[in-house]
Amino acid sequence: MAKTTRSSKNAIPEGAKKPAARSGPSAAKADGNSIVLATLAEMSQPDRVLGERIHALVKASAPDLQPKLWYGMPAYAREGKVVCFFQSAEKFKTRYATLGFMHEANLDKGGMWPTAFAVTELTTEDEAMISKLVKNAVS
Repeated sequence: MAKTTRSSKNAIPEGAKKPAARSGPSAAKADGNSIVLATLAEMSQPDRVLGERIHALVKASAPDLQPKLWYGMPAYAREGKVVCFFQSAEKFKTRYATLGFMHEANLDKGGMWPTAFAVTELTTEDEAMISKLVKNAVS
C-alpha cells in the first residue's frame, strides 16, 4: 500500500477524507454539499467568495440539484447529470472564474445561446441573472 505524503493529504478536501456513513439520496446530497463547501473553502480569493456566493445562489434557486465535485470543481447535478458548474480562475490559470451550463440545462433560446459566463465579481444584477438562469436550467 502506498504511503500518503503530507502534501497529498493536504490536497484532499477536508470533507472528502471520510464521508459520513449515510445512505440514500438525501445522504448523497448532504455529503456532496460538504465536499463542495470544503473545496470552496480551500480556494484563494476572489475565487472562494465567488464560488461560495454562486453555491448559495444555485442551492436557493434549484434546491433539488445535488452538489458534487466534477473534475475537482463544484457542480450541481440532476439525476447524476451535471446541469451547471463553477470553475476557479486559479486552477485553470485564467483571468476569470467561470459559471457554466451543460447540455442538461434547459437554456435553449433560438438557434444560439450562451452556456458559460466569465465571472470576476457579482453585483446584485449578476446574482439575479444567475438565479434566473439556474431556475430556467432546471425548468
